[in-house]
Amino acid sequence: MVEAGAWWTLPTAPAMLLALAVLAVAADAVLTARGAGRPVTVRAAVRPFLGVPRALLAQPRCLPAADVLLWRTGVVVVPVSAVLSTLVIPFGEVAVADLSVGVVWFNAMEVLTWAGLWLAGWGPNAVFSLIGGYRFLAQGLAYELPLMFALISAATGAQSLRVGAVAAAQHGLWYAVWMPVAFAVHLAGVLAFSFLGPFAYPAGRDLAGGVLSEVAGADRLLLQAGRWLWLASGAAMAVPLFLGGGAGPGLPAWAWSLVKTLLVLALLVWVLRRLPIVRADRYVEFAWVVLLPAAIVQVLVPALVDLAR
Repeated sequence: MVEAGAWWTLPTAPAMLLALAVLAVAADAVLTARGAGRPVTVRAAVRPFLGVPRALLAQPRCLPAADVLLWRTGVVVVPVSAVLSTLVIPFGEVAVADLSVGVVWFNAMEVLTWAGLWLAGWGPNAVFSLIGGYRFLAQGLAYELPLMFALISAATGAQSLRVGAVAAAQHGLWYAVWMPVAFAVHLAGVLAFSFLGPFAYPAGRDLAGGVLSEVAGADRLLLQAGRWLWLASGAAMAVPLFLGGGAGPGLPAWAWSLVKTLLVLALLVWVLRRLPIVRADRYVEFAWVVLLPAAIVQVLVPALVDLAR
C-alpha cells in the first residue's frame, strides 16, 4: 500500500530525479564515446558536466526584440514541471503526494512542457527557435493522444487514477505483459516529451539547435537539464504503471523500484543512439494511422476484463 510521505520526502524526490538524470547523461556520453571509437573512460562519462560551472557564470543571450518574460518563463517551466511530476510517483511504498488523480497530475505536468517549449521557442523572437517551437507542437499532437490512452489503459486496469493503486493492482502479472502496446507507447512518449533521440526534431541540427539555438549560459543549462529530468521522470513513472512498482522477491520495495527505474532508463538511453531523428510530419502520420488505433484497441482490453469480472 502506497502512503503519502513525510516532509523529508519533498526534497528527496527532486534529489533522486536529479541523480537519475545525471546517470542518464553520463551513460549517454559513454555510448557516444564508444560509437565514435574513443576510449570509454571516466573522463568520457563526466565530459558533459565539465562545462556546467562555466555555463552558470555565463551571461544569458540578449536579443533586440525578445520577449524576455515569456522566454525565461518557458525555460524555467520545463525542468520545474519535470520535478513536479515526481510528486505522485511512488518510490517503494512511499510517494510525496499520493493523489487520487495521480495519473492525471503526471499527464498535466507533461502537457505543461508543451507551454514551456513553445514559450522558449517564441520568446527570443528569432526564426530558428520559433520553428523549433512549432516542431514540438506538431510532435506533441502526434504523441499526446496515444500517450493519454496508454495512461488510461493502466488506470482502467486498476480502476483507479491513484498511481499507488495502479502499482498494487499488478500482483501476479505486470501490465507491461498484457498491455505491451500501452507500455511501448508510454516509452515512446517519454522520449517525445523529452525531445531526445529520435524525437530531437525540435532541437535539430538543421535549425542550429531549434528551441536551443538562442539560449545560452544558465538558460541553456536549465533547458537541457529539463530534457534529462523528464527522461528520468518518465522512466520512473513506467515502474508503477506497467512494472508492478516496488513488488519483487528478496529486496525491499524501494530497492525494486530503483532497480526497475534504472533498467527502464538504461533502455531509453540505449535507444537514443540507435534510432534516427524522425520528422514530425512523418511521425504524425504514423501516430494517427498506427499508434492511436493500436492504443485505443489496447485500452479496450482492460475495460473488457473489468466488465467480465
